[in-house]
Amino acid sequence: MRLLIVEDEKRLAAALGRGLEADGYAVDLAHDGPTGLRLALEGTYDLVVLDIMLPGLNGYRICARLRAAGRDVPILMLTAKDGVYDEAEGLDTGADDYLTKPFSYVVLQARVRALLRRRTGGGPPSLRVGDLVLDRAARRVERDGTAVELTTKEFAVLEHLAVHAGRVVSKAEILDHVWDMAFDGDPNIVEVYVSALRRKIDAPFARRSITTVRGAGYRLEAAGGRRGPA
Repeated sequence: MRLLIVEDEKRLAAALGRGLEADGYAVDLAHDGPTGLRLALEGTYDLVVLDIMLPGLNGYRICARLRAAGRDVPILMLTAKDGVYDEAEGLDTGADDYLTKPFSYVVLQARVRALLRRRTGGGPPSLRVGDLVLDRAARRVERDGTAVELTTKEFAVLEHLAVHAGRVVSKAEILDHVWDMAFDGDPNIVEVYVSALRRKIDAPFARRSITTVRGAGYRLEAAGGRRGPA
């Protein structure tokens, strides 16, 4: 999943970005209001973490403009202010939740997870594709009851394929959703991660659930039973 943090305190923004990336999210950063609004309008984000006091354009106005433009992305507002009127103004402009600085990173993690669950209608906390099960909260994977160890980035790629199980997901879509906009490496990095996933979730179980659709992308499907000898 891809998140946008709009926060002018650069050290705080960087710390939040590192933490959320370690949790497996792709994270973009903006340090002023106009840049944050542009990115939120142009990009495809699953959630925006939005400070209120920003140079150029405050968080209230950004939130109002996003809602006026029809963007329904969940917005978690951050502010150093404290008071019910500030919270009410944020929620009235279309924010989904509100967090007052200073805050615990553990609380922010929980708020992010809750908003992401709400965006998908409250769940599911787990994704099942045949005998492959992804626990999205714990970021664990099992196949046929056996735990499979994945890196955070491998999990993010697999999660995106699982959310769209049965349909073709392009390499560009995976890059856009799993890597942040600062990534300027070889797009073939997606192939590297798909190959790693096949080695971990398919080969040991004699399955073939991730297929390549030439010229289009990848598709995750329930494996139709164990493969016979080659």
